[in-house]
Parts: sequence; C-alpha cells; structure tokens
Amino acid sequence: MLNYRKTAKRRTEDPSMTIRIEMLGTGSAFAKKYYNNNALMTGGDYTLLVDCGITAPSALHHMGVGLEKIDGIFISHTHADHVGGLEEIAFRMKFEHERKPDLLVPAGIRRSLWEHTLRGGLESPEDGADSLDAYFRVIEIPEETVHEVAPGFTIELFQTKHVPGKLSYCLIVNGGLLYTADTRFDRGLIRYAYHERGCRHILHDCQLITPGTVHATLEELLTLPEDIQKSVLLMHYGDNMESFMGKTGRMTFMKQHKAYEFDV
Repeated sequence: MLNYRKTAKRRTEDPSMTIRIEMLGTGSAFAKKYYNNNALMTGGDYTLLVDCGITAPSALHHMGVGLEKIDGIFISHTHADHVGGLEEIAFRMKFEHERKPDLLVPAGIRRSLWEHTLRGGLESPEDGADSLDAYFRVIEIPEETVHEVAPGFTIELFQTKHVPGKLSYCLIVNGGLLYTADTRFDRGLIRYAYHERGCRHILHDCQLITPGTVHATLEELLTLPEDIQKSVLLMHYGDNMESFMGKTGRMTFMKQHKAYEFDV
C-alpha cells in the first residue's frame, strides 16, 4: 500500500502540457442513464483510453471516436464496468485495424486480466492467441513509479482501497492530476495528492447515497476542506445525479462526452 511520506515529491515545475480528458461515461457500475466511468486522456499526440467497460464501445460510437484514434488502453482493475468492453476492442483492433494498441496494465493484475477476464473469449489456440500479447503491446506498470506514456505525458499508479483483497489503482497524471478510478473514501490519499504532490485537479468517484461500501460517498467527500473541494470533479455517480445538483459543496459533477482541459 501507499507509503505517503516515502513517495512524496511535491510538484514544483511549471505546467508543461495540456491534458485533455473526455469522459466516455460518468456513471456508476449499474447506471443506465450514463455510460460506464471510462475516459479518453490525450497528452500531445497520444490518446489513452482509461478503462474500457461494457459500455465503452457504444460510447465511442456515440461520440464518433474511431478506434484508430486510440493509441493505448490503461486498466485500473478488473470489474466489468472497467474491462467489460476490452474483448470487443481487442478483436476489432486485431481484425479490423490490424494493429496492437498499447495495453498499460498494473503488474499485479496482468495475470488475472487474462486468466479470469479475457481468456475465455480471446483465446484461440489455432491462431496462436494464447495471451494478452496476441492482441496488445503489453506494458506492465509498476506501482509508485513515474511512467512516461508519451513525451511529456506521465502517469503514476497507487493502490486504492476499493474492494478488500482485490487490486485496484488510481492515477496521478503529470504529477498534477489525481484520477481515482474506484476507491472508498481515503482522506490520506486525497491529502497526499493535494498537499504533498500539489495536485489541483482531483477527479473522484462519488456514490451519492450513504453508506458506501466500495466507493467514496458524497457525504464523506463533503467533509473535505473547501480548498480541496474546489479542486474536485465528481464522477462515477448514479442515475439520480440531477437531484443532487447544488448539494455538492464546492465540488462539481463531471459530464460525459464533455471535453475538459487541464494544464499539468
């Protein structure tokens, strides 16, 4: 787990790149009004799909984004709303586009991603397709280490407290933006990102109702100081989001299919 003091390295350099984030969806795992909480992150000429849930292929189609525009895919953990669309993307990349996109995968979940999530659909012994490498250029990402996705575009992985005993990860992008993916409320992580790393953009999953068992709740996030709340954009919410408009303190709901730009 994250040793906040050991890994602390405050961001002091001037912003070097604009990261463009377009949410394919902002919905919770079981939302029906909103697509799965997946994102397109673009830094320079490189576009990274952050998670690829069941609804990701439909969302990409609705947005008019072709697979040729996606350079790589990052997987935060193996729940279906984060990996359920990966089989389709793998097949289409291989047989329609005849290319292997990058697959950035935390080293700790590589085996389970193939053995327990994708193998049943993607394995084809006759074609020699017996691993992730048959479909992707697999790049294992170690924890708590800066990885350069492309020139000027970096990510760091930190474990999150999502489901006990199941590995899941958040991202710090270019040292200045925290993208939680899925996590229970973790005040230590937020304080580390904001105070010790200087992250002024925090994209946080938010369960609107209490209690929360595997996600941070709005009630919990409202306990954050106002200066931190101003940096928080809420995502991964339920279909009843509109009834909570104006009840989020200084925090703001993200909108799916809207482009956001962050200088980090």
